[in-house]
Amino acid sequence: MKLFSSVHDVQNIDSLVADALALKKNPYSYQHLGKNKTLGLIFMNPSLRTRISTQKAALNLGMQVIVMNLDKEGWALETNDGVIMNGTTVEHIREAAGVLGQYCDIIGFRAFPSLQNREEDYSENIFNKFVTYCKVPVISLESATRHPLQSLADLITIKEVWAIKNPALAKKIKPKVVLTWAPHVKPLPQAVANSFAEWMCKADVEFTITHPLGYELSPEFTSNATVKHNQTEALKNADFVYVKNWSSYTNYGKIQSDGMGWMMDNQKLKLTNNAGIMHCLPVRRGLELADEILDGQNSLVLNQANNRTWAAQAVLKNMLSL
Repeated sequence: MKLFSSVHDVQNIDSLVADALALKKNPYSYQHLGKNKTLGLIFMNPSLRTRISTQKAALNLGMQVIVMNLDKEGWALETNDGVIMNGTTVEHIREAAGVLGQYCDIIGFRAFPSLQNREEDYSENIFNKFVTYCKVPVISLESATRHPLQSLADLITIKEVWAIKNPALAKKIKPKVVLTWAPHVKPLPQAVANSFAEWMCKADVEFTITHPLGYELSPEFTSNATVKHNQTEALKNADFVYVKNWSSYTNYGKIQSDGMGWMMDNQKLKLTNNAGIMHCLPVRRGLELADEILDGQNSLVLNQANNRTWAAQAVLKNMLSL
């Protein structure tokens, strides 16, 4: 694997999940792979879990890690070709990515969408150009349209919990997984929702998405999902409920409603099959998720955050094994 930007870069997702769970049991068993290798983590946007978990994963594999907040610590980047750089940009992405590729054996790159221009955001212009010009393996630490390390960690969590909950039937019965929209005070990207939907459509689960009208995701990510606008109906008999806000794809980057009545709480939990409740974090307590859920025994948010390390480590191990 030379690129990890979506589920389509993975040959066998079950094998990758199994690898992550094996690394969770024996974190330091492949340190020889990373000896004298350098991972560069390049951030154009803030990060907590992605930065620390990926850094820890690399250290577990014996790698050295360099972290740079390029938006604050680097020069203003030009991403367009054929321009005269007589404005505010100082360095072209061709040279910036090329230099970083000389310093690092593997690079993780993170860049969020502007939520102003859908065509521009969904073209993944910055991410794709960085991949092209750095000329080393690249891991997406979240892009304009996807967050694959988060989605892999989510799948690891579902597989892990389902096996514990149903040891005799885990391989025979598909869990019902529901992605439910949640309210928020500002418009958020579709990346986490897109990515989770894309991975669930490839996984061995029964997958449903529920959201108010106007929050339909791009069909590119939801082709095998059941979509319902009635949250109550969608939550019935769910084994896992993933709570996440996203802004409108059609009316791009806009908030379509105040989301009244869409917050997940214990009353809605009763509709489910004692579901595990998931969220990628950070989460707005009392808005996206009720405190009673987050502090209750059904919350899996810390499990997911913990599995971010093993997701990143499985991907890095795969790249180092080339």
